[in-house]
Amino acid sequence: MKFGIFMAPFHRVGENPTLAFERDMQLIEWLDELGYEEAFIGEHHSAGWEIIPSPEIFMAVAATRTKRIMLGSGVVSVPYHHPFNVANRFALLDHLTHGRVMLGCGPGALPSDAYMLGIETTTQRERMVEGIKVIQRLFTEEGGISVDGSYFKLHDAHLQVKPFQQPHMPIFVANTFSPSGMVAAGELGCGVLSIGTFAPDGLKDLPKRWAMAEEIAAENGKKVDRKNWRLVFPMHLAESRKEALDDIREGCNAWIQKYFVETLAAKIQFEEYPGQPVEEMTADRMVARGGSIVGTPDDAVAYLRNVWELSGGGFGGVLFLAHEWATREKVQHSFELMARYVIPQFQASAVPIEYSQQWTSKRSEQLFGSSVAGIMKAIQDYKQHAAKQGRKPSDIVDQPITRVRP
Repeated sequence: MKFGIFMAPFHRVGENPTLAFERDMQLIEWLDELGYEEAFIGEHHSAGWEIIPSPEIFMAVAATRTKRIMLGSGVVSVPYHHPFNVANRFALLDHLTHGRVMLGCGPGALPSDAYMLGIETTTQRERMVEGIKVIQRLFTEEGGISVDGSYFKLHDAHLQVKPFQQPHMPIFVANTFSPSGMVAAGELGCGVLSIGTFAPDGLKDLPKRWAMAEEIAAENGKKVDRKNWRLVFPMHLAESRKEALDDIREGCNAWIQKYFVETLAAKIQFEEYPGQPVEEMTADRMVARGGSIVGTPDDAVAYLRNVWELSGGGFGGVLFLAHEWATREKVQHSFELMARYVIPQFQASAVPIEYSQQWTSKRSEQLFGSSVAGIMKAIQDYKQHAAKQGRKPSDIVDQPITRVRP
């Protein structure tokens, strides 16, 4: 299982954007140091909280400041761009990073973005699918690509520089609450970024959503692979459940109430009953509802094992929703706890170490006895050598042998 981050990002309105971008960059550097495999960066143009307008530019800079982590768009809103330009930019970035790029695509999450660009929201999914089909052709076909689509046109087009990764970098499609993302993934044969898993019934519906992608893929002569399925969760870990929830309560409440409810009017994601007051839409209720990982490393292990079972066949990776609900130090500590104690349980890196400890423990008496025998032989050898030399042996050899190593 791969682990990474889904960085929208979310920053409170009124903060210095330069400092916010730098914190985002430093977080990805920290994840790279901790061994996380993936970081997906969002594209948004309005609403004030999600402020990166070009994931490609951010990814290019992040690539110069990291060593291993894969960098993906999370997501490029394909209807906002001509697919020829998207294909060219990502092929170039794939070469500049020597193959550390992933292309995450979506129809565009914010209606305010589409409004400013003069795009009808009812056409966004169709625009995205049409655009991705063009991108796939540009990545894999040699010249002569002409498209007379409903939204995009090409005349005898050719991509001068193909992607560094062959036949191209991994391509993902975002899936939130509607079925359109899974339908698009099946139609295109792409991976999936399931962003709505923390919504009501998000976990329960996982098998149904994947079945939908498989059915549509079969209808279109495509295949989808669970290894290319990423689930996105809010996450914060600490030394106790109480501490973890106390850390995020104020910041998460603001995120829910000020952004999702007040700015986006998205009450339904957090309402438990019609007409629920905004002040009751809180981090405590979100955690109690089960759509997030807030607690200790042991809680995270149990949670992810449960999600694996609920998924009806597994998935390829987990992306943690980037947030600033706690202080930077606590956020970084949370990711470190995840890397030290949780991730090894899902990547088998701790298994041989645990086996070695258990193997030694079962044989500890026998092994200690053989160690004592070796020590006693060394003492006798020393005494015999001293006697041959006519010296009295040092009295340190007569001290009792204990199990404490010097």
